[in-house]
Amino acid sequence: MNVVPRRLPIGLFLSLGFVLAAGSLTAAEPYQLGPDSQRQPNVPQGVVEKFTWESKVFPGTVRDYWVYVPAQYKPEAPACLMVFQDGRNYVNEKGQFRTTIVFDNLIHKGEMPVTIGLFINPGVVPPTKPGGIARKNRSFEYDSLSDQYARFLLEEMIPQVASKYQLAAAPASRAIGGISSGGICAWTVAWERPDAFSKVLSHVGSFTNIRGGHVYPALIRKTERKPIRVFLQEGAGDLDNLHGNWPLSNRQMAAALKFANYDYKFEMGVGGHNGKQGGAILPDSLRWLWRGYQVEASQ
Repeated sequence: MNVVPRRLPIGLFLSLGFVLAAGSLTAAEPYQLGPDSQRQPNVPQGVVEKFTWESKVFPGTVRDYWVYVPAQYKPEAPACLMVFQDGRNYVNEKGQFRTTIVFDNLIHKGEMPVTIGLFINPGVVPPTKPGGIARKNRSFEYDSLSDQYARFLLEEMIPQVASKYQLAAAPASRAIGGISSGGICAWTVAWERPDAFSKVLSHVGSFTNIRGGHVYPALIRKTERKPIRVFLQEGAGDLDNLHGNWPLSNRQMAAALKFANYDYKFEMGVGGHNGKQGGAILPDSLRWLWRGYQVEASQ
């Protein structure tokens, strides 16, 4: 999602998928990937498989998804699960997040539990005529405030993973993350189904009025606290357009989470609408999200 001119029609804006290489509003961003985002000697590597899925919850859509299984996985010990929206960005080992490399390193060091990764692309509706253009379903899936995407995960995607691998069922064993509209989607899933997901990671989350997401700070303040742990990352140079101001909306989210006594962390950097800071701090973000998991699992 590049910086959008104010006169761009909303319909066109919503049809644009988030591009991880989106232009930043700052000239330089001081974020570098650390050693936990690099391949390390003697660290066992997990395996990644790619699949395609036709959804019934989102009728007519198809999508690619990837499943990462750590080397330490054993069927007799149910694994945790972490879901990522915009899966191609997070599963890319040469990209800004390098998530599977970070998983390998942190699991090897015992700094996060044995966790299977589920990386899902947004759906597209294939063209009906030769030479036609597929219709992107990303904004509807990610920005809508409903339980539909949570149902998509719980009724379709997670059962697919569970058919091959043993997964822990407790909400403390499940996390979900994403960037931009994928970030607000992660929050919506946990908000709608805290009985299934207890951990949220949002990178430059779109808590703005694309499809009504700007209401979350008010809802958080007026709703009994839900058992959700959330890590928010944002940049001071993020978007400001007809849908809202991203830095302000994330500050409002953090203030509401503090008011409602949530277990949260908010990292405000200097960057723009991209994954540079989020990628640089991903190892620490995951350590924070999964801290104390053994205690949680025993309760």
